[in-house]
Amino acid sequence: MNKAFSKEENILYSFLNTVYPLTELEFKPIAEILKKEKYKKGEIILNIGQVETKTSLLIKGFVHQYVVIERELFTIDFSLSGMGFNNFTSYVENSPSNQIQKAMKDAELFIIKKKELFQLYNKNKNIESVGRIMAEQVALRTIDIAMSLSSDKPEERVGKLLKQRPDLFQEVPQRYLANLLGISPESLSRIRARRKS
Repeated sequence: MNKAFSKEENILYSFLNTVYPLTELEFKPIAEILKKEKYKKGEIILNIGQVETKTSLLIKGFVHQYVVIERELFTIDFSLSGMGFNNFTSYVENSPSNQIQKAMKDAELFIIKKKELFQLYNKNKNIESVGRIMAEQVALRTIDIAMSLSSDKPEERVGKLLKQRPDLFQEVPQRYLANLLGISPESLSRIRARRKS
């Protein structure tokens, strides 16, 4: 833990170092462009039609990312403390968002504006590498979710999520987890009960 950085900045520094090793000197310009935002439970962080212009790191809280199609909610993902998130398609294409990001608890997050981040990319190739690797991870996760929903049986989907992100089962209400997995909350309860026995 670097005493030159705040507790929250150290969370981000640790998170980025799981992606790509950055020196403290390389991290310093990132810390300088961070902005802190707070959202109350139920507040919308990004709404349909807005263009995603930032990458966020959740310091505290729980964010639900979802779309609404014909009045039905479909979960895309969740972000918990220490996780980064954004609407990747809107961010890359500068297109209106088709998803909603909502604070499910009071939330604090760091944001980095796209314009400022791209200026850092031009100055430091290691920081650019972090951005590229994170973009690749987002793309791979999206493909993995789509493949799982289309080919895995419900029991397999639950098993994969338990293995990859067990923290979700502690923090996220079951109805939202079931929605992410494409099954009913009752089916999720039965599968979890079978796995415990």
